Amino acid sequence: MAVILKGADVAQAKKPAIMARVDALKAMGICPALGIVMVGNRDDSQAYARGALKALSACGIDCNVANFPRDIKQQQLLEEIRAMNADIKVHGILVMRPIPPAIEWEAVENMVSPQKDVDCIASQNLSKVFKGERDGFNPCTAQAVMEVLEHYGISVAGKRAVVIGRSLVVGKPVAMMLLQRNATVTICHSKTSELARVTSGADIIVAAAGTAGLVKSEHVKKGSIVLDVGINVVDGKLTGDVDFKQVEPYVSMITPVPGGIGSVTTSVLMENILTAAERLAGKT
Repeated sequence: MAVILKGADVAQAKKPAIMARVDALKAMGICPALGIVMVGNRDDSQAYARGALKALSACGIDCNVANFPRDIKQQQLLEEIRAMNADIKVHGILVMRPIPPAIEWEAVENMVSPQKDVDCIASQNLSKVFKGERDGFNPCTAQAVMEVLEHYGISVAGKRAVVIGRSLVVGKPVAMMLLQRNATVTICHSKTSELARVTSGADIIVAAAGTAGLVKSEHVKKGSIVLDVGINVVDGKLTGDVDFKQVEPYVSMITPVPGGIGSVTTSVLMENILTAAERLAGKT
């Protein structure tokens, strides 16, 4: 029977340090705050914003949601983000994706100040991830994967790791972060032929393809470790990229969905907001 890697345990372990940093900032007269930029009224984005507001508020971090209509003009949206860059009461900016196709994502990502880019969409911060530099911000979900591995004492050095997914949000960054910790990394994606042949030799699998139930028993080897980053809704229920019931009997450790990586992502977001606030205050 596999060990279930519960994200709540990781988040709980991180909470005391987060609270201490919040208290230290407030003692300086600084209330750390996140600004969420949302275009349109997607149910998933609304749900994320509600969850973030609740979690951040519980730790003393303000969260303000700027919800713009779907037909907002690109220039107007960029001006709104520019205003948030200049607002000294906003320490982190998070832009919800996807945005309407009429708005160029590249223009948005380049508008967010790198100093407030707490989910690493700006090219300046992304380049730091690929270079292994530590003075930027790592993407929250990719960093959450690494935090889970660290919390449970899982060393990746010398291990064969397969990342399924090549997005700049998770797949590519987490592959680079594993590589920097001396794993031997293979990236797979939707065009990979004979996926099971590649993944079944892996010691560690990170599933981040965005396809519900993609990873099944034939994709894993006995005793491997599986981290499921997928967030999919099937028949009204949240499910991951891993067929948990099929895979769990074969592996040594696995993250559930829900209750796995996503639970840690919010904690990483908080840490990035606090780091941004501390840097903007000249504390670090």
